[in-house]
Amino acid sequence: MAKFSANPQRVDPYRNFKFRVKIGTRYVAGLNKCSSLKKTTEKVDWYESGNPSTPFRLPGKTSYDAITLTAGVTHDTEFEEWANQVNNFQGDAAMSLKNFRRNLTIEVYNEAGQLAIAYQVFRCWVSEYQALPELDAGGNAVMLQTIKLENEGWQRDPAVREPTEA
Repeated sequence: MAKFSANPQRVDPYRNFKFRVKIGTRYVAGLNKCSSLKKTTEKVDWYESGNPSTPFRLPGKTSYDAITLTAGVTHDTEFEEWANQVNNFQGDAAMSLKNFRRNLTIEVYNEAGQLAIAYQVFRCWVSEYQALPELDAGGNAVMLQTIKLENEGWQRDPAVREPTEA
């Protein structure tokens, strides 16, 4: 079977540097990194009374790893406002749990800039937020902020089809 159905002559996999992340309907500006999508299903050993020496292996609970987004520091306050909905320095009374969960979409593009793969990530919320990196007067780096998102699962978007490359 060909690796690519619309482009059977293609043999190279997609690159990992052409991507965009959309939170709700808005793309994240200045996004530098997005951690991997990973899920783990526990195994449950089950022993039958007639055969106690060999366990049967059953699937157990599935958990989804948190996703970390890294973006350049700008005047956009979207990450900070989202993080403040769960934890605010003013205390519990200032927190807003009404809309603290959001869905996001991770889009991967081919070398020609065509959308190739997309994943939908469900019910994300901020568990960790870093507003500023370590500052260094002698440094020459870009300031990056990070946001760690807990989620309740993800799936590949079936509406996104393999692009036909020109």
